[in-house]
Amino acid sequence: MSQRPETLADAPLGRESAYPERYDAGLLYPIPRAANRAPLGIEEGALPFVGEDEWHAFEVSWLNARGKPVVAVARFRVPAQSPCLIESKSWKLYLNGFNQSRFASREAVIETLERDLAQVAGAAVSVELFAVDDEALAPRRLPGECLDDLDIAIDDYTPSAEHLRVGDEVVEETLHSHLLKSNCPVTGQPDWGSVLIRYRGPRLDREGLLRYLVGYRQHQDFHEHCVEHIFMDLMARARPERLLVLARYVRRGGLDISPWRATPGERPPAPLRLSRQ
Repeated sequence: MSQRPETLADAPLGRESAYPERYDAGLLYPIPRAANRAPLGIEEGALPFVGEDEWHAFEVSWLNARGKPVVAVARFRVPAQSPCLIESKSWKLYLNGFNQSRFASREAVIETLERDLAQVAGAAVSVELFAVDDEALAPRRLPGECLDDLDIAIDDYTPSAEHLRVGDEVVEETLHSHLLKSNCPVTGQPDWGSVLIRYRGPRLDREGLLRYLVGYRQHQDFHEHCVEHIFMDLMARARPERLLVLARYVRRGGLDISPWRATPGERPPAPLRLSRQ
């Protein structure tokens, strides 16, 4: 049975909460990143990667100046260097508070979101609002080769960097898997996702890489920290010249989270949404 970490002692996650009737920025709950990064050897103020946590919110609505509802899909980008991430249930409750609140314009909604989220995360957060049928939200496929058809035996469901092996040949390739699963560190609920790895360096043994990724199946951690764990293990074991790790988790409660971490200079593919998100 999972235990609530000290950083979540006062968080609404896993507790009954009143449905907010009005906008309330105080609902947002920050979680310091440092406590989860320290076991990975990541020092505060000296990050070995660049990156963002990209969120999509599919249940966004507010009232216009005349009281008519407006609906949208929101995309948020929280920089990896922000001191805090934002706990997802508190984020959902905060967004619910917009439902019966009036705003003069879409721009006013964006300004409010950017201000509140930045204050809690400790760094600037970008916000985009899309129409619910915007083509930018159409599902796409992950680039690269999929590992999931490899016919291998697996009996280890905790992350073990020992599975990561490399050869002598230096390659540049993009690989992905849809078999990523981790668990909420408090409720134990499953978090399903897909992961993309793009690198230049010694060729990764694909069977070992898939065994390693499946190893997160019983691991309890936040999405953002799972991606950082994968990034750090790959850097330590494979020592690539360049590396990008991107995960796209399936939505829960109207929110999906897609963190990416990379060596400086690397960028993720253009924003995309998978069919099961």
